[in-house]
Amino acid sequence: MATNAAFDDGWFRSGDLAILDDEGYLYVVDRVKDMYISGGENVYPAEVEGVIFGHPAVAEVAVIGVPDPKWGEVGKAFVVCRPDTELTITDLRGFLAGRLAKYKIPAYLELVDGMPRTASGKVQKAKLR
Repeated sequence: MATNAAFDDGWFRSGDLAILDDEGYLYVVDRVKDMYISGGENVYPAEVEGVIFGHPAVAEVAVIGVPDPKWGEVGKAFVVCRPDTELTITDLRGFLAGRLAKYKIPAYLELVDGMPRTASGKVQKAKLR
């Protein structure tokens, strides 16, 4: 049944989210299931992570959805700073204010020393949850 659902209207629905650049290169950037719904709006962590990573003090970032009684889910970002930089939650919120829609800005921002990783180096978001 799941195999049949993956082939819809002649397209293979892999569950990957991708972008196609101006030169025709396809980049897989996220998974459909790596999404949370906040107040009825779909939020893709990869998009939020990309904006947060744009801050010069940010070395690493991972965003997950966490339960919220009012919105269903909200974002929580775990941020690792670059060595010899200073970043406050207030500074990061200010940075995000003009760059993301308000509902996409994580409700919770946490500065951490590192991320849990698999043997291949991928961030283990399940452990962050």
